[in-house]
Amino acid sequence: MHAAVRSSKKDTAETFTRQGSLRKVISVEHKENLFGRQNEDLNKMYKKFHQEYVILAEYKMIQTENIQGVYVIPSRENPFLWFGVIFVRSGPYEDGIFRFNIVLDENFPDSEHPKVTFLSEIFHPVIHPQTNEVHLLKAFPTWNKTEQHIWQVLKYIHWIFYNVGASVPHAVNTEAADLFTNNQEAFKSKVRDIAKSSQEHIYDEPSNEDKHYLIFEPYNPEVHEQARSTMLTQNSEDGSKCGFSWVLPGSLKPLGRPPSPDSENES
Repeated sequence: MHAAVRSSKKDTAETFTRQGSLRKVISVEHKENLFGRQNEDLNKMYKKFHQEYVILAEYKMIQTENIQGVYVIPSRENPFLWFGVIFVRSGPYEDGIFRFNIVLDENFPDSEHPKVTFLSEIFHPVIHPQTNEVHLLKAFPTWNKTEQHIWQVLKYIHWIFYNVGASVPHAVNTEAADLFTNNQEAFKSKVRDIAKSSQEHIYDEPSNEDKHYLIFEPYNPEVHEQARSTMLTQNSEDGSKCGFSWVLPGSLKPLGRPPSPDSENES
């Protein structure tokens, strides 16, 4: 499970710049009544399909960003819920493995910024001590769907673990901020314990039965070496790309994937 990950300490909260091409990936502007008032059902369907396209395009952009140590995947059952985990490789939280969820508003991207909540025990100036929600308002005071994207939120999550001091002005956890400012040794000792605890719980039984929930198992060569070889083979094949959609086969209902069949839930 341990993979060498190189982290960058040059990021700043203000400059989460996209790597690679600046090509516009999606068009978020569309007519409110594309098919006319007499076809309201078609308009609603178009908006749903457009929303699905936007969400999938957001996920595609994340894949191209290669944010070191951060992994996310949308829920199989609910495109508005994403599962994530961050592996911290250096700094006060070194070797911490922290789970989090991203929740998109049902009107995304015509909504406020996504909500990010950590599931692991956490102690950080910009993570609320009661709710474990990341305070995003300082980094994203307004959410502009043409300029802000989920990959930027993930980059901010990565940034706060490697730049604790710079994140203190954004603090919602005053205890963590005060401890970091006035007694860094005590702060480092506390977060080291939290990082160690996160490692001890990485193999816990999943709290969610969703098929896309991120599960970790101890390395077993008989199982994982074969899976690794298969993935490497697939990655080397030219043109081996697969599509992904929440539209049911043979249906026009968007964002309507059914619950997993009983056969899939059997161990």
